[in-house]
Amino acid sequence: MNRSIQTFMIAAITAMSFGSPSAMAANNDESETQAKVPKKISDRRHPDYVRCRSEPVIGSLAKKRRVCMTNAEWAAYVRTGSRNAKEFVADNQPGFMMTPK
Repeated sequence: MNRSIQTFMIAAITAMSFGSPSAMAANNDESETQAKVPKKISDRRHPDYVRCRSEPVIGSLAKKRRVCMTNAEWAAYVRTGSRNAKEFVADNQPGFMMTPK
């Protein structure tokens, strides 16, 4: 009796998974999403190409962390760092201080 119930359940599950329209629709949805996946960018100069580099962790001699950004994000990162460095140097340059009267 128990064996026949198991066989019936397996047959019902198999029939539902292979023969139902909803299962076929789910397979179609999966194939559509796979078709919509964008192609991997192979041009290294493209703004959306992702570049990774290892940076040392401050306070450690051996640890490194991997930083990944797109070319556009790297360019913004460099511009921000350069701007901050220039401001720091300009603020700390010796010279005559004008005091308000």
